[in-house]
Amino acid sequence: MARKSLFAAAGALLGALPVPAARAAIEEPAYTVIEAHDGWELRSYAPTVQARVTVQGEWGEALNQGFRILAGYIFGGNQPRARIEMTAPVAARAAGERIAMTAPVAATPLSGAGDGATWVVSFTMPSSWTLETLPVPDDPRVTLVTEPGGRVAALPFGGWATSRRVAEKQAELARALEESGFTPTGPAVTAQYNPPWTPPPLRRNEILVPVR
Repeated sequence: MARKSLFAAAGALLGALPVPAARAAIEEPAYTVIEAHDGWELRSYAPTVQARVTVQGEWGEALNQGFRILAGYIFGGNQPRARIEMTAPVAARAAGERIAMTAPVAATPLSGAGDGATWVVSFTMPSSWTLETLPVPDDPRVTLVTEPGGRVAALPFGGWATSRRVAEKQAELARALEESGFTPTGPAVTAQYNPPWTPPPLRRNEILVPVR
């Protein structure tokens, strides 16, 4: 459900763009690798500006709803009707998720994955924009915030980012961090980088967790 809903929305929106624009290189948040570990790495991220929306519902439907709201903002739903370049990834996390990540949790669904769960979905704004220069959203549900950056543990994985797959990867990273002596300082974020037509073997996703 997650893969179909989110990427159907992305396909409908990106499909309206000229082909060269849809295929152009998409900007991603800047970072440097501090340490490479077995299957994951420790990164240092630069500060970014994000557009965020809080939505409720099942994982896939919530991502779909959040994506559409944010896409509406960057495709002209703002004052003065400016178009903002699409970036990657589309990121989501459970709102109010507890910081502590303890293993094992792989046998459980994604935290808060029920119909009444609350999620924060975000787009990182292109580096050419600042909090002061970004247009004002028409939709009051969209908020613009500064993400300070810092040290983040990142675990890449392929295929579709279903709720079960995400839960498994969150648990895998939690165990790795515990074994390596790192302490999470914020909730896990699921980042999806690819356009909707990318086949599963070529898809790129990550679990991102701020650490100290």
